[in-house]
Amino acid sequence: MDKKYHIGVKKFGFVNWIGFKSLWLKECNRFMAVWQQTLLSPLVSSLLFLSVLSLALGNNRGDVLGYSFINFLAPGLIAMSILTQSFSHSVSSLMIGKIQGNIVDMLYAPLSALEVSMAIILAALTRSFLIAIISIAVFSLIVDITIYNIFYIFVFGFLGAFILGSLGFITGLWAEKFDHTATVINFIITPLSFLSGVFYSIDKLPQFFQTISHINPFFYMIDGFRYGFLGKSDGSITVGLIYLIILSVLMWYVAFLLYKKGYKIKS
Repeated sequence: MDKKYHIGVKKFGFVNWIGFKSLWLKECNRFMAVWQQTLLSPLVSSLLFLSVLSLALGNNRGDVLGYSFINFLAPGLIAMSILTQSFSHSVSSLMIGKIQGNIVDMLYAPLSALEVSMAIILAALTRSFLIAIISIAVFSLIVDITIYNIFYIFVFGFLGAFILGSLGFITGLWAEKFDHTATVINFIITPLSFLSGVFYSIDKLPQFFQTISHINPFFYMIDGFRYGFLGKSDGSITVGLIYLIILSVLMWYVAFLLYKKGYKIKS
């Protein structure tokens, strides 16, 4: 009788793959439930940017990197959507959990800091790549999009979304209300993305501002992503790749440590 009702201890091994997958699916279902807002809204914003700039500049804008301005602009707008939406997913996941009080479900679940941080960040990556696929498909109907090397599109899209997903995770832990997340968006993400060469080639900038641009990680994210389409870049692809790999590891490690220590989520 005792053996029949004996309660055992579930052993998951080094990684709780069942819990990791469940949390990732839960996060994916969260943004798929409102796909009009999470997947289509970024596309509409990018199309508005494309339309307004095309109409405003008309045929007066010369070629950029040997391509028409519209062909130069399109990959940058897609990359900017990927980055901003990856951040939005991670930060909203933690903020909603903290505000509604259901973040305790993750804290009590048999999930390590590694599994929680990676599941949420990879869900943000999933959302970003879905946006990228939809955006490329729609943009190709409007702009003559060519793909030079899909490897660079994937790698720089992955690294950029991973870094912003990690930043969103950190911001979600730190922020106590949505005003705090807006501060990060308005004073860090928006300025860095707009000054990253999305709308222009940095070759046209004075030398001082070119140097500043080469410090901006958003520049390498967008430049590398654009290189996958055009086969031409403003900066060094190798330097950008190394820079973003190091930054992605550092950003995730900070997110991992903060969650492991229960920063602002454990009393």
